[in-house]
Amino acid sequence: MPDHLAGHEQVSVSPNNPCPFLRALVANGYVDGHIVPLSRLSETIGMASGKTGRQEKIAEMKTWGVAVLANGHPVTSARSGAVLDELRNGPLDKHGAGSRILGVDAHVHEDQIDRLASFGQDYPNSDGGTERGLNAKQIKTYMADNLKRAGKEGSLSYRLMMAGEWPILLEMLGKGEGDARYLSIADVRTLFVDRKLPKRITDRLPPPSV
Repeated sequence: MPDHLAGHEQVSVSPNNPCPFLRALVANGYVDGHIVPLSRLSETIGMASGKTGRQEKIAEMKTWGVAVLANGHPVTSARSGAVLDELRNGPLDKHGAGSRILGVDAHVHEDQIDRLASFGQDYPNSDGGTERGLNAKQIKTYMADNLKRAGKEGSLSYRLMMAGEWPILLEMLGKGEGDARYLSIADVRTLFVDRKLPKRITDRLPPPSV
């Protein structure tokens, strides 16, 4: 654990913030749980991405673009910031077409993490062992099954929303490179259950300020 997180107590996160990555940022004091200026939010996620230079700026721009729409009031969001505790039932809420890992009451359904794992395979890790994870192709299969389960497999809007969820988590939290890159189930469980980011991610961030 980084020195700046030693002894740091998590703060509560509203159940109306359904994004696991944002929930971890809020819980550990990197951003406020209510209104966050888009510049602050996009910069924080840009740093967390581990990208540098032009690629970091692109990550920040993508974040800004998603965040400005998330509450359904783009003009207000652009002026005042994203309201993170009012994302539930917003334009980006998939209404049951997603993973269903996090319930509307913020309860984590671990059986749904197990379901996610069933779409993956074991990958070699840095410790010389293996761990369960999903690569990009397996994540795509998983998302398609989520839509089929919800009866919304033909919905273009839900497909577009999903493209901004699990593939982005693979990009942000994934291990390995190229086609061998995978999203660790252990990291997913830590993100949802413990509301924490892996040390390799928090090492990129400045000390919590909230």
